[in-house]
Amino acid sequence: MPTFQYKALQGDGKIAEGVIDAGGRAEAFRQMEGRGLRPISLAEGKSGKASKPDSNGKAQKADKTNGSASGFQLNIGNPNKISVRMLENFTRLLSSLLAAGVPLSRALVILTKEATAPAAKAKWKEIHDHVVDGKSLAEAMAKSPETFPRVYVAMVEAGETGGFLDVVLAQIADFQAREKEMKSKVMTAMLYPVILLALALGVLVFLLVFFIPKFQTIFAGFGGKLPLLTQIIVGTSEVMRSYGLIVLLVLAAAAYMLRTWFVSEAGKRTWEGMLLRAPVVGPLVSQFAMSRFCRMLGTLLGAGVPLINALNVARRSIGNQALVDTVSNSIERVKEGKQLGPSLGECRELFAGSVLEMISVAEESGRLDQELVRIANVTEGDLDRQLKTAVAMAEPLMLFLIAGFIGTIFIGMVVPIFSLQDHIK
Repeated sequence: MPTFQYKALQGDGKIAEGVIDAGGRAEAFRQMEGRGLRPISLAEGKSGKASKPDSNGKAQKADKTNGSASGFQLNIGNPNKISVRMLENFTRLLSSLLAAGVPLSRALVILTKEATAPAAKAKWKEIHDHVVDGKSLAEAMAKSPETFPRVYVAMVEAGETGGFLDVVLAQIADFQAREKEMKSKVMTAMLYPVILLALALGVLVFLLVFFIPKFQTIFAGFGGKLPLLTQIIVGTSEVMRSYGLIVLLVLAAAAYMLRTWFVSEAGKRTWEGMLLRAPVVGPLVSQFAMSRFCRMLGTLLGAGVPLINALNVARRSIGNQALVDTVSNSIERVKEGKQLGPSLGECRELFAGSVLEMISVAEESGRLDQELVRIANVTEGDLDRQLKTAVAMAEPLMLFLIAGFIGTIFIGMVVPIFSLQDHIK
């Protein structure tokens, strides 16, 4: 009789591992459900023996190879990619299926069959294959960082750790919906300024390439000297007419190098640090990371996860690596026996003094989990208001910059005309 090694969630939220003798995978799932277990993964052993996952084992290496090849085939061979809407639908449906008591592997099979896009069908099947081979859902998703962001994987890991995977998936879907709505609002607000900017650049290119050279020839015939601003504009026109293609190639190469730098670990850290120091964007990024950290930590503690384990998982949901490093130092102080509030005191970029005080008081009164969730709710409401204000300010600011840019070009062209009559006389 085949032997299956399983990993499942118990009723108290703890993860249980063991071996089941069953006639097939379906019977193994029924036995697990009869024991009150919620399956996470089920791996069939070879020759009647369970194949235990081992990071150094051959089976594990084969899984990594297959997963890598599948990811390469999806990104290169198939031009269709997993869209934000596909990922949100997948997350919400998976949450609903798990909340209804459907085992994880069976839920993934259902989602694979219902997927209409070839890219989604291939990716969900890949996740299913990793799960039935003994990996957790978070480990399976971590193999596809182009589809599942680091924060997404961290939240899924938190759900698996605490035994509330369906709740976390529902929260992720809500996060995705809110982020998509916010991006839509920003895009709608910036559409008009962007159109104006594109028209302004088109007019500028026309002036620099066609009109300004004729203007320079007419003015030079009178022996006049162009003002400094006009000379700069004329010089830019000459560069565009003579070396326009080279300039485009240089800009394309610079854009490629900049993109490569952003993808690298050093570039990502530098960029995230610059975002934190930005006047308007920095506080918004910090507040968003803090609310996500508090919500995840509070949810984990409410599910009975020990503080140290909850901190290690919640810090990964922050997203900004600079803030993650800062919180990691605070976790070390908690491990030494210090309270959470004072330990987070050095994370001033993430936690304000009032928030630290609320955390300390809640820790002393034994309601830390509830207070963390409340802080997250209050912070998210305040963050939504700040984002609306920032978007409202961005549109007139963009219009002002465009007007100043075009006005400068206009002044540079008009100033020589004022002295044109003197040369004619």
